[in-house]
Amino acid sequence: MDFAFENSFHDSMEGFYAPAEAAKPSAPKLLLFNHALAERLGIEVADATDDQLARIFSGEEAPEGANPLALAYAGHQFGHFSPQLGDGRALLLGEIVAPDGARFDVQLKGSGPTAFSRNGDGKAAIGPVLREFLVSEAMAAMGVPTTRALAAVATGDRVHRERAHPGAVLTRVASSHIRVGTFQFFAAHFGADHVTQLSDYSIRRHFPDLAEAANPYLALLDRVTGLQCELVSHWLGVGFIHGVMNTDNVAISGETIDYGPCAFMDRFAVNTVFSSIDANGRYAYGRQPQIMHWNMARFAEALLPAIHRVSPEDVEAAKAIVDAIPGRFRASWHAKARKKLGLNGEGADDGELIDSLFDELETHSVDFTSFFRALAMLLRGDGAMLEGLLPSADAMAPWIAAWWRRIEQDAGNPLEIADAMDAVNPLYIPRNHLVEETLDAAEAGDLAPWLQLLGVVRNPYEVRPGLERFELPAPADAGPYKTFCGT
Repeated sequence: MDFAFENSFHDSMEGFYAPAEAAKPSAPKLLLFNHALAERLGIEVADATDDQLARIFSGEEAPEGANPLALAYAGHQFGHFSPQLGDGRALLLGEIVAPDGARFDVQLKGSGPTAFSRNGDGKAAIGPVLREFLVSEAMAAMGVPTTRALAAVATGDRVHRERAHPGAVLTRVASSHIRVGTFQFFAAHFGADHVTQLSDYSIRRHFPDLAEAANPYLALLDRVTGLQCELVSHWLGVGFIHGVMNTDNVAISGETIDYGPCAFMDRFAVNTVFSSIDANGRYAYGRQPQIMHWNMARFAEALLPAIHRVSPEDVEAAKAIVDAIPGRFRASWHAKARKKLGLNGEGADDGELIDSLFDELETHSVDFTSFFRALAMLLRGDGAMLEGLLPSADAMAPWIAAWWRRIEQDAGNPLEIADAMDAVNPLYIPRNHLVEETLDAAEAGDLAPWLQLLGVVRNPYEVRPGLERFELPAPADAGPYKTFCGT
């Protein structure tokens, strides 16, 4: 098995990480390997046995060419700055250059303690590992920028949280694991030289076109801000709630990272929170754009030493980039919402139509995911699905009439519009009650329900007979749903 590692961060960024080694598992067993992703990365595993894969992706054996390390970073956690966090339970094995030239980190998550573990065991239980595998693959299938899951391996050990759980290790793949918190760490502890070095590396790796900008570090702020606006608009479009949008969980690549207390909304409510540790709703569904803005302001602060070094006048330009985020995000979000609603071009009243929709969805407690598929069915002349979602036949009649008028303005073929809507509005998502059912079964030793759900969400748009229960939200009498960090 040849990984062909090229470890640019290890080789050129000494002082930005701590060397580390994985803890040896007692009895590693492969739960799942993502062969399609391995092919994308150019990893040849055709001749590898499950036992070999389990040994490598549990940390029992280090693959040839790996230089394991734990990254240093800080972060604002629920608004409070923690000056040193770092990879406390993750190990970056190295970087792979895919056949198309794209570079990816390969990281073990839950592989044991590092220099940044702060007295933790650095391990992970099977539930959080399988949750991240499932949700990240679902997000990728829906076109949401995300880290990916390459492998899940049971360790044969027990991990103690509130009680003992089976241990597991996730192999995560990302464009990189550089975070806003990485910049914060080096800005707080070392200053302009280190911020500049980290910025230069980030530009070389992710945004080489920025190297020729008049102020590359100002251009870096602008680019990352744009990616975050796009990312959060993707989240809102699929009803996703990250749950812990701390700055150490914000990747500069614009990928969704760190699937801890994440979940998908069933019946729409703008203040929906699932995280057990988010008592004040800081990271509620509807607050995610504002928190993204706040996080980008912290990124700007960390970049200021490098920006100022090139041009003191550009400090004001950095402030202007941050101030422009609400309008920039709104434009991105409206573009996503128009596609969900089957609208072409930009109508003068589209913003009002979009905003009023979400008021209506909350007023009538409508299932978010199903609603957009029901609108497409309405275009096909079948209103039964929509009627089944609403408390009465005329519950959203004024809004639906306004939407019809806007559709007619485009003068498109209704059937073609409906097909275009179905291509961007998922039918199958990781419904929270189904996720919990499959994780409970997996912890008890039965992986089959989880594997079935994974297969369903990897193909989220195409209607498939026999999968009707995967379309439905949790029963109305289900209790409040809570998710946990899993650390």
